[in-house]
Amino acid sequence: HTLSHTQSFFRCITLYTYITFQWDGANMAYTTGIAVSLAVFTWFYTSLAGLPASITTDKFQGVLMFLLVFIVLIAACAKPENRITKEEFAVASNWTTDGLTAAVTLFIAILSAEMFNQGTWQRVWAAESVPAMRKGFLWGSFLVFLLMMFFGIMGMISYANDPLAFDTFQKFYYLAFFELLRPLANFWHVVVLIVVTALAASSVDSLQTAIAAIFSSDFVRLSGQKGGSGQDWKIRLITRILLVLINIPAVIMSSKRYDVISLFLVADLVCATAVLPVYLGLMTKDWGFIAAPTELGALLGMIGGIATVLVIGALYNFNEAVNPITGETIATGPFSYFWLTNSYQCALCGIETMITFIVTPLMGGFFCLFFSKLDVMIRGERARQPIFKFGENDVAGQYILDAEDTSESSSDSIKHEVNEDSAVPDVSVENVSDTAEGAAVSAGKDDFEDEEAAY
Repeated sequence: HTLSHTQSFFRCITLYTYITFQWDGANMAYTTGIAVSLAVFTWFYTSLAGLPASITTDKFQGVLMFLLVFIVLIAACAKPENRITKEEFAVASNWTTDGLTAAVTLFIAILSAEMFNQGTWQRVWAAESVPAMRKGFLWGSFLVFLLMMFFGIMGMISYANDPLAFDTFQKFYYLAFFELLRPLANFWHVVVLIVVTALAASSVDSLQTAIAAIFSSDFVRLSGQKGGSGQDWKIRLITRILLVLINIPAVIMSSKRYDVISLFLVADLVCATAVLPVYLGLMTKDWGFIAAPTELGALLGMIGGIATVLVIGALYNFNEAVNPITGETIATGPFSYFWLTNSYQCALCGIETMITFIVTPLMGGFFCLFFSKLDVMIRGERARQPIFKFGENDVAGQYILDAEDTSESSSDSIKHEVNEDSAVPDVSVENVSDTAEGAAVSAGKDDFEDEEAAY
């Protein structure tokens, strides 16, 4: 849960940082006004409506995204200022080693982070059915792929127009497609600003509801109460206050003008230290010599992942992270390597960064299995019992040490009852043992009638 909060927090900072770049037609004005408005407005309507409001804005986000694509496409094709030659595009789109390392790094980084994205897990557990979920993810992935291809090509066209400005940080890579809009009239600049702000709001409200779901599910377990009890109003109040406290430093940090990609990578690297220790927990039975991970083993595996990052930083003699845009020192000391300022060309570039993202999750998984085996050898069956309990209902029972008992053990660990009036699974609070299922407490009721009880 701590990792989920960290990932959501840094994504909030990233979105606020991105949206505070406003183009006034000649210069990049920098303000936190929009970020403050965005934080307050999304907090307000997600506090009232919760996950259903976030899902509704996601639908509008899809429509607005195609509007943005249309505007950028017209600007790129119709304006003579954006025309480039075949040779210029070849320079911008040529195959490079930096591009390969960045692609490998990006794939591992996003995979690690998205496994902890509670906005995604909420939608998994709020899906109408498993086939509907699979269909949604399939079409969503396909459309996202097309969008990424489109904006990638637009970015290359923008770079081909003025490569020197991008290489010397007079223009920013992650704002490249905005440069294509420069020749348009101010009216279109206003339209794009509104659209981009709305897109950011849709993403922020997903993070807001995700953080609320994590907090609320933990408070429900700590209180020992079921959703719908008389203590719900206290949980909702505490959760909303915590959301405000999280948004304040996120908005403040966005004014520091950190590189957007670097902000993503910090959260991604933190998640990479724990992605295998956490998800190896899906192993419910021993595989020969390999023991099913224990809670202590998973915890030590995460610590091992963090230690791996520190060791890699020490091997590279890295002791200071410097903002490549402003030249300011971001952090010093061994933990400064988490900022991964290995390359001045881009945050994703550099062999060192790629190696870090390859080695870190693998070592985290190795330490998890290694310490889990030692834990079982030393403590025996006591190693299977929870160490950290968030409520009286946290019990063991997830391990399937005998293959013949698979079906029985699985049915005892998590019980799902399907309501006759709805295809949405009804998940009881006392059987919820992880964050994703905690989100289902709010999303799994008929027509979201009990959503307020969980939030």
